[in-house]
Amino acid sequence: MGNPSRKDWSTRLDEALWAYLTTFKTPLEMSPFKLVYGNPCHLLVELEHKAFWVIKKLNMDWAIASGNKLLELNVMEEFQTQAYENARLYKEKTKPWHDAIILPRQFEPG
Repeated sequence: MGNPSRKDWSTRLDEALWAYLTTFKTPLEMSPFKLVYGNPCHLLVELEHKAFWVIKKLNMDWAIASGNKLLELNVMEEFQTQAYENARLYKEKTKPWHDAIILPRQFEPG
C-alpha cells in the first residue's frame, strides 16, 4: 500500500480491532476474545493443522456432545467470573494511586 499517511486510518480499523481483541490484557488476565468466546484465538495456520482433529471430534455421539456443551458453558461462566474478579482487584489496586493524584477542591456557593 506504499507509504502510510493519516488519511489511511479507515483502512486499518479491521486490523486494529483484531489486534485489540486478541491481545492479552493484564487487568483481565486474558484477551477480550477469550472472555467472549471462552477459548484463545487461533491463527489460520493453527486451524488448518487441527482440521483433521476437529472433523474427528464432530463425529461423536449427540448425547456426549450436548453434555460437553453444558460443561463448556459452565467453564465460560467461570471465565467471566474470573475476569470480573480480576477487573475488581485491578481497580482496587489502582484507586489509591489515582486518588493520590487528584487535587482536593473546595467549592463555595455563589
